[in-house]
Amino acid sequence: MPEPGKKPVSAFSKKPRSVEVAVGSQAVFEAETERAGVKVRWQREGSDISASDKYGLATEGRRHTLTVQDVGTADQGSYAVIAGSSKVKFDLKVTEAEKAEPGPASAPAEASGAPGKPPSSTELESSTQSSEGSSSAAPNGPGPGGPTAPEDPIGLFLMRPQDGEVTVGGSITFSARVAGASLLKPPVVKWFKGKWVDLSSKVGQHLQLQDSYDRASKVYQFELRITDAQVTSAGGYRCEVSTKDKFDSCNFNLTVHEAVGPGELDLRSAFRRPSVAGAGRRTSDSHEDTGTLDFSSLLKKSSSFRTPRDSKLEAPVEEDVWEILRHAPPSEYERIAFQHGVTDLRGMLKRLKGMKRDEKKSTAFQKKLEPAYQVSKGHKIRLTVELADPDAEVKWLKNGQEVQMSGSKYIFESIGTKRTLTISQCSLADDAAYQCVVGGEKCSTELFVKEPPVLITRPLEDQLVMVGQRVEFECEVSEEGAQVKWLKDGVELTREETFKYRFKKDGRKHHLIINEATLEDAGHYALRTSGGQALAELIVQEKKLEVYQSIADLAVGAKDQAVFKCEVSDENVRGVWLKNGKELVPDGRIKVSHIGRVHKLTIDDVTPEDEADYSFVPEGFACNLSAKLHFMEVKIDFVPRQEPPKIHLDCPGRTPDTIVVVAGNKLRLDVPISGDPAPTVIWQKTITQRKKTPVGPAPDAPEDADATDEWQFDKKLLCETEGRVHVETTKDRSIFTVEGAEKEDEGVYTVTVKNPVGEDQVNLTVKVIDVPDAPAAPEISNVGEDCCTVRWAPPAYDGGQPVLGYILERKKKKSYRWMRLNFDLLRELSHEARRMIEGVAYEMRVYAVNAVGMSRPSAPSQSFMPIGPPGEPTHLAMEDVSDTTVSLKWRAPERVGAGGLDGYSVEYCQEGCSEWVAALQGLTERTSLLVKDLPTGARLLFRVRAHNVAGPGAPVTTKEPVTVQEILQRPRLQLPRHLRQTIQRKVGESVNLLIPFQGKPRPQVTWTKEGQPLVGEEVSVRNSSTDTILFIRAARRAHSGTYQVAVRIENMEDKATLVLQIVDKPSPPQDIRVMEAWGFNVALEWKPPQDDGNSELLGYTVQKADKKTMEWFTVLEHYRRTQCVVSELIIGNGYYFRVFSHNMVGPSDTATTTKEPVFIPRPGITYEPPKFKALDFSEAPSFTQPLANRSVIAGYTTVLCCAVRGSPKPKISWFKNGLDLGEDARFRMFSKQGVLTLEIRKPCPFDGGIYVCRATNLQGEAECECRLEVRVPQ
Repeated sequence: MPEPGKKPVSAFSKKPRSVEVAVGSQAVFEAETERAGVKVRWQREGSDISASDKYGLATEGRRHTLTVQDVGTADQGSYAVIAGSSKVKFDLKVTEAEKAEPGPASAPAEASGAPGKPPSSTELESSTQSSEGSSSAAPNGPGPGGPTAPEDPIGLFLMRPQDGEVTVGGSITFSARVAGASLLKPPVVKWFKGKWVDLSSKVGQHLQLQDSYDRASKVYQFELRITDAQVTSAGGYRCEVSTKDKFDSCNFNLTVHEAVGPGELDLRSAFRRPSVAGAGRRTSDSHEDTGTLDFSSLLKKSSSFRTPRDSKLEAPVEEDVWEILRHAPPSEYERIAFQHGVTDLRGMLKRLKGMKRDEKKSTAFQKKLEPAYQVSKGHKIRLTVELADPDAEVKWLKNGQEVQMSGSKYIFESIGTKRTLTISQCSLADDAAYQCVVGGEKCSTELFVKEPPVLITRPLEDQLVMVGQRVEFECEVSEEGAQVKWLKDGVELTREETFKYRFKKDGRKHHLIINEATLEDAGHYALRTSGGQALAELIVQEKKLEVYQSIADLAVGAKDQAVFKCEVSDENVRGVWLKNGKELVPDGRIKVSHIGRVHKLTIDDVTPEDEADYSFVPEGFACNLSAKLHFMEVKIDFVPRQEPPKIHLDCPGRTPDTIVVVAGNKLRLDVPISGDPAPTVIWQKTITQRKKTPVGPAPDAPEDADATDEWQFDKKLLCETEGRVHVETTKDRSIFTVEGAEKEDEGVYTVTVKNPVGEDQVNLTVKVIDVPDAPAAPEISNVGEDCCTVRWAPPAYDGGQPVLGYILERKKKKSYRWMRLNFDLLRELSHEARRMIEGVAYEMRVYAVNAVGMSRPSAPSQSFMPIGPPGEPTHLAMEDVSDTTVSLKWRAPERVGAGGLDGYSVEYCQEGCSEWVAALQGLTERTSLLVKDLPTGARLLFRVRAHNVAGPGAPVTTKEPVTVQEILQRPRLQLPRHLRQTIQRKVGESVNLLIPFQGKPRPQVTWTKEGQPLVGEEVSVRNSSTDTILFIRAARRAHSGTYQVAVRIENMEDKATLVLQIVDKPSPPQDIRVMEAWGFNVALEWKPPQDDGNSELLGYTVQKADKKTMEWFTVLEHYRRTQCVVSELIIGNGYYFRVFSHNMVGPSDTATTTKEPVFIPRPGITYEPPKFKALDFSEAPSFTQPLANRSVIAGYTTVLCCAVRGSPKPKISWFKNGLDLGEDARFRMFSKQGVLTLEIRKPCPFDGGIYVCRATNLQGEAECECRLEVRVPQ
């Protein structure tokens, strides 16, 4: 193993090169090692390659060859050769037979590396495709439907993402495949850039994450797609996959090249350093990006310039395992050592410690940039360094380009030795790698710009539509162009359903459009962003047409106008008018109109032929509205002159004295009259309340009538100019008209005709009907989880027609959109509303409907929130019981709901009784309760309810009655595991030993030390009902000893023994002496310390000091013998020596020092060593330290150690229960300088038994044995 701090020497003198071969040909890879006899391993995709018909392995001296026969597309991939701690990777690329050039397999690699030779056609095709559009980083292996990809021997991946390259503006896709046959749930996959940037927050137009599952092969495929790649996209990426009990990750790199036209290859790109290669490429997290070369390395490795080749065909640089370990966290050391064949973990850790100690300090920087910074979008960030030279000039680079001052975007500050770069209003374009360059040194960092969460500024609105109608949900978010997801009942809506759903973005507004709604589209729709979600309900109902106003029968005279009018609920409904069952064709006299919800049929100049049955039939609905038109004829009999006046009202089938009119319509009373001379017509209205009202004559009244001075108290005289009232009288008729009939126009009208011959009078009753008044605000009761009961009172005025039913509407409190809850009229005065969202505030209102139409809406109800009571508590159990108390405990309910939890109520009752008694007043927030003052001996049942604003939930009751009586329980000490062994504390530390115990009634606790009661104030005992504590505030050596604790109830007792050891630093060694000095060496000897600090000595530290400087240097550490030899002393110098003793507390406070310096003399004569006879040191094996019985915990690696001596060196064999362990890979055996070690990795209970170590040589054999017990932790 190389020395720490030095660059490791490669084991290879010649490394294999990446090659490109045609399908069906042969591929040969050659490697040469520095020396012969080195064991070499070949690998493919991390798995070892063994000799077979497919692969040929050959070794000749230092030359090693791998031959791949009959190459196919499945052989394409990454290969590696390993020798010791050196590992070299290379690639095999397979092309189609017709595209491959003739020649040996290595020809493409050599041709591409020849200076001045243009790239092959295959390379030009690849570069053109990458610049035009997209490329893929996934290997060209079979897809899910083809042959199964090679499985990863370690981990979850079937196929890992591979390194990729793309040109600026192109696209690339990284794919990972995970086997799902053994997984109960889909794995969770996360993609990261750098060390910790989660790419799920960066999903947008240029980055997409997709996943799919192939049911045939049971393989999950996950893809990361980068479109319109920029230089900032380059760097290291990581894919992590995790399941319930497994985890795996994979690192890969993305290289982004500048767009280069044909024939314009940039030769300078070969000289770029890794930090700026590819116009801003960042170094990957794994620190394995050593493929690009800088200018200095090219000068060292080659004296002649070569044209840079394609990175896939270029020979990879050997991985420096020590560089990887130096930057890796300690938790990854074992994995890296296993991958690179490092077996001496202890030596590896020692070398890493030395490497980190020898790291050079920067001469230009006192404080460098942090490895990474994070800032929110729109905020500013300060990058600060401290320089060693306050006058040094600093350059700031962004992705390799120098940052120039531009307005207020970049601000450069220089205060003393501090240099600061301030970036204002950070945007996604500032997410890049930054460098600070001072002279020849530089420090780097990465800036990550975090986008703020997208918030919902205007939520979705509930909608109620009919089948076939268009639905549009609209939501507004805080950021323009934000990525959102639409969900229906928790399932994401994809763009594949193009004909069903349409997604539209308009600035910050997002729309979901359903062109034609169906019953299946009903449900809860949600828009989800990175900062929250908005929820709304869509209710789709069948089409149903309501008739607000039907057409009425008409009685019209000749030459008058007849108007049929009806009003329906849907303004988009068209219809057909029928006359006696035949469609009516409009002409100059007959007109049909449709305005909103109102349909009209107007007939001018009515003739007797127009008398018929008229119907209106809405299109698409099975209903029709019918009415009859009556032609009113005036019959005038011949009378002689001086005929008395007469009113002629002849309307067949209709009562002449009752007229009904809808409020708002015109009231027209056409009364035929006769008389000679022409009579005077007077219209009067009966006043229901006595009120003085001025009256006036009709315009045709005689002058002497003086009607304007007449006052009536019971009738009101109507004239032609009184507001909305018009009276028109001709020779043969009188017409009374009221424009826009109102409630006040209702009453009895009297028509009086007079002439000198006589008079006639008729009473006409006019009834004005209208829509009902608005009902009062409804009341809400019985609010549940998603429902409530709505009650209301009938309207004060029904409009003159009986109320047919009611219509109910609801809306969210903060919304303006009301949604109708029923299409069929509600006959009752209450309704149970359902399908509401728990935790959302709602309001209700109601309409009253009669034959005329629908009233105005009522005032909204008080806002309410559907909240259901919580579920029942779980795991109710009795924890303890005494003569008067019972201790209960339980867990919170599984369902809490939006109302949260206000607390719990506890009740109890006697067995066989139904009366429950509250155990406490009010509620408790805890999940346990001690119920006190209970009758002794009673058998009680207990129940617990959870409460919130909606009320109590369902109770949970104890399964069996509880008898209120204390149970006698034997005393028992529950000695913790860590107190069962010797308890060690340092002098001055506090001792706090807590020992739980059981027993009822409360046991008596007694402490003793060495059989004597505890005395003194320094040791105190504290007892409770469940435990006892031994407390020493400041421990002294005198407190060491054996303590015994006993718990007693009557004649029952339990005891436990504790061993307390108070340790201190040892005293220094005694009587250090210089036994001998020769050459460069001095032999020392000393005696063990008088006081070992009440702990085993761990060894000694020997130090030396030059007499001139008296600076002490450590020679030996953790040295266990009492004599040593100090070597490598300098001739001519005098030395002092001192020795410290060590135990578990630390080194002794002082050391034993030699009194006189030891002088190392210069040699004056040549020393001739004496000649000795050759002696026979042969010796039979013997164990100087035998094996010891051990008891270990399962799952923790353990070792068995012993020491043996013998000459010649004995052969060592290990046995377990008589079986040889030499072939078992779970056991590792080590032998170093006579110390034998058997390592058992993660033992299980089956590894327990008798282990034997046998040593054999020519002089004999010896063996020793021990028993190993493997315990399972309790």
